Amino acid sequence: NLCGMSRPGHFRGVTTICCKLFNIVKPHTAIFGKKDFQQLAAIKRMVKDLNMDLEIIGMPTFREPDGLAMSSRNVYLSKEERSSALTLVGALRLAQKLYAEGERKADVMIRQAESLIQSAPFTEIDYIKICDTSTLEDVNEIKQEAVMALAVKVGKTRLIDNSVLGEELKI
Repeated sequence: NLCGMSRPGHFRGVTTICCKLFNIVKPHTAIFGKKDFQQLAAIKRMVKDLNMDLEIIGMPTFREPDGLAMSSRNVYLSKEERSSALTLVGALRLAQKLYAEGERKADVMIRQAESLIQSAPFTEIDYIKICDTSTLEDVNEIKQEAVMALAVKVGKTRLIDNSVLGEELKI
């Protein structure tokens, strides 16, 4: 699901490298950013499945002052593309607003997020999904903790972002 569809084998490689590192270093705690929520979930799952004596902590996404998630890829955006890229965080804010107002249907939130992003030039949506935060399985109706995750190509640059619904989107 999510980025795994367009990057087959990527998360298998990530978990293999992290497992080897954890076995060599033997940390008690490892901290990962929530920006790549799928990576964080995969590592948490690996640690649980392998009964590793290790706490995985997810830290909030660092953002630029305008809300764009910090990424080394942002330097590839032209001024106009960067302006369009702000629709990603705008879509997450919109989903948070809808959630706060009581909306629980994933398709309603996704359609509105798609509409906002597609209204900006240079954007091509790879995916917008609402998933269970533990399993990353798509949900139709939000009944427990869920994350809106999105990947959008802005110009030639692929950007990802996400927000756990009901959590404050820190900017």
